[in-house]
Amino acid sequence: MIKSFSTTLSDMQLVQPATAGAKALLAHALSPVYRVLNGLLIMTVFMIVGLWLSGNGTQAGAFDLARILVPDEARVMVWQNGFGMLDQYQEETPRALADKEIATVIYGKASATPGVGLMSAKQQTVALLMPSVAKAQVRPISHLSDRIPTSKIDPQALDSKLMVSIQNQRAVADFFEKKYKLDRAKIEEYVSNTVLIAKEVNIDPVLLLAVISVESNFNPLIKSHAGAEGLMQVMTSIHKDKYALYGGETDAVKPEVNIRVGAYILKYLIATTGSLRSGLKYYVGAANAENDGGYADKVMAERNRLISLCQPTAPSKLTLNGKALRS
Repeated sequence: MIKSFSTTLSDMQLVQPATAGAKALLAHALSPVYRVLNGLLIMTVFMIVGLWLSGNGTQAGAFDLARILVPDEARVMVWQNGFGMLDQYQEETPRALADKEIATVIYGKASATPGVGLMSAKQQTVALLMPSVAKAQVRPISHLSDRIPTSKIDPQALDSKLMVSIQNQRAVADFFEKKYKLDRAKIEEYVSNTVLIAKEVNIDPVLLLAVISVESNFNPLIKSHAGAEGLMQVMTSIHKDKYALYGGETDAVKPEVNIRVGAYILKYLIATTGSLRSGLKYYVGAANAENDGGYADKVMAERNRLISLCQPTAPSKLTLNGKALRS
């Protein structure tokens, strides 16, 4: 029996080194796999952080990350809460303050910005159909719009320079006066305000005029069932803090106020979504819908009509057998 026990013990002693050797060999064989997995994990973390911080080239990092991870739920969360979820983890850096300032126009959580008053408005040199509009003492919104890089704006939304001409402004005013049977002085005021504010915000005035036409038919007193008001049909209840800068919610329908807030919201959405059509879709409130119900098509069609009014047409020439006839 003692001999049998000794034999078993000897066998176990032989098996242990063999097992340890097998484990060592397996670990050595799997070490490249572990290195690859660790590398992939590190790359994934860096990609997620990079996407969060930079977005898809549109300064919409948090939104783009939400769209990839949980398309609908996270998107709603990000758009409702804004950049607040990020601010709680870091100090208020100048860039963070700038981002929050921009986001307030969308999320309705504005805070007064000290040191920005009437005298900080840009020196406007554009000629206006109604010059008195430029003399109105209205707080500018350029301190926010200037923070949005022009490189992020769809070229179609940038100033086409068509409205620098008084003649073109008059042609557009004539068009809307007849289309909506408007008071002449009022339509000249609306057109002039739009041209002035478009220069302040750095967006195409023709685009703004098209949006106003589709949204309100140039009726500043119209109010939708959802609570959108004014020429640009801005949601007053959501953006009441920003209207506080202009005298409160009662002044939300004033053309010079409503167009400023609406123009900035539209510019921000165009920059955030990456294209003019996507920005229009978000502006009308169809961000999570499959389509915008034809809203963007209506705005673009109206914009094209206005462009055709402003662009000179070459006079037609009489021809005979392909040769021009002299008059």
